[in-house]
Amino acid sequence: MKNNKYNNNNNNDKYEHPSVQMGTLPNGMRIIHMPFASEISYCGVAVNTGTRDEYADEQGMAHFVEHLLFKGTTKRKAHHINNRMENVGGELNAYTTKEETFIFSTFLTEYFERAVELLGDVVCNSTFPNNQIEKECEVILDEINSYEDFPSELIYDDFENQVYANSDLGHYILGTSETISSFDNKKVKIFFKRQYRPHNMVFFSFGKTPFAKVMKLCEKYFQFDNDLSEPVKERIVPIHNKSTIQILDKDTSQAHVMLGQYSSDMFNDDRFALYLLNNILGGGNASSRLNNSLREKNGLVYNVESIVSTYTDTGLFSVYFASDKKHIERCLKLINKEMQLLCEKPLTASQLAIAKRMYKGHMGIASQNNESVVLRMGKSFLHYNDYLSLSEMFNKIDMIEATDLQDIANRLFNNGEFMQLRYV
Repeated sequence: MKNNKYNNNNNNDKYEHPSVQMGTLPNGMRIIHMPFASEISYCGVAVNTGTRDEYADEQGMAHFVEHLLFKGTTKRKAHHINNRMENVGGELNAYTTKEETFIFSTFLTEYFERAVELLGDVVCNSTFPNNQIEKECEVILDEINSYEDFPSELIYDDFENQVYANSDLGHYILGTSETISSFDNKKVKIFFKRQYRPHNMVFFSFGKTPFAKVMKLCEKYFQFDNDLSEPVKERIVPIHNKSTIQILDKDTSQAHVMLGQYSSDMFNDDRFALYLLNNILGGGNASSRLNNSLREKNGLVYNVESIVSTYTDTGLFSVYFASDKKHIERCLKLINKEMQLLCEKPLTASQLAIAKRMYKGHMGIASQNNESVVLRMGKSFLHYNDYLSLSEMFNKIDMIEATDLQDIANRLFNNGEFMQLRYV
């Protein structure tokens, strides 16, 4: 087993968490731990498996398996799993994305071994009982149906499906009623055994438990069946589809609109500049250019935002707004105007300094949420086998120049027509 610390020359930064420690179990499972003097600890498993790792007849399976992990193991029934951490005041949670599944727990530090043992049990020993599969099918089918009632959320998924049509990224995380209804114990186990491999996972931990104990407990409780012949599903880089405009009649009181363009993947060197550009244009803050233009100056929308989505081999830059149907074209013109200004005029030194301070401030405040920190740490180590400290990310932001932002703006905003989806 390895027991190394990352070198970090900025540990004394007043915003910083301690350096992380990492190791690898004999079975290939990677371990990452951030020492932190608190009576509250976090730990979990990040699996490099999500919606894009499903075959066509498995759509929705990654999310389905995430639910079923809590429904029975070789040693526990569903209510025993649910009560195991709750009985000591802890929590057990999970979520699924297009590329990851997270299972994690929050608890008083004295119950660290209890949490590790439970996570090892559900990740290694789940049985997926048929009666629980039938119940969960009904739950998720209701979830799929209810999703139609929230157009401001559904449009994000529909737009990604449009952009990534004909690829494994182009379908719903929840799956479809047809695929969900076809799931049984055999299909679930095939997916689980194929994707839930120790080399395809990271165990992450945050708290004052000594790292040697973290490693020892993980080796004790994460015992996998490695005698498997079928490899993890290979990810295929999505093709870039031609620009399209889709208009769907959703009978909504407002129009909901998304437009976007292919962008950088999560490994691209310019990703921090892209995040900063997004924050300036429409990154969810009241002083963003889009919010100032569409809402504050013209009163055309209640909500407008730009979004950067990065995956391991592709990325998407998009803008969402909701407005009265008669204002759609005017909103689109104003959005294009703000984009072109970023292409034509580099930020002044003062504008760039303010943008950097704002973005770093958002990141610094977010770093005080320990759950967010530990989940970011798990995702970072899952994909990069590394973890950038806050001060390291600040350094990358400080190095960004106005011309970097202008170059990215021109690549994004002047690279053919944007794809567009409208709910009207």
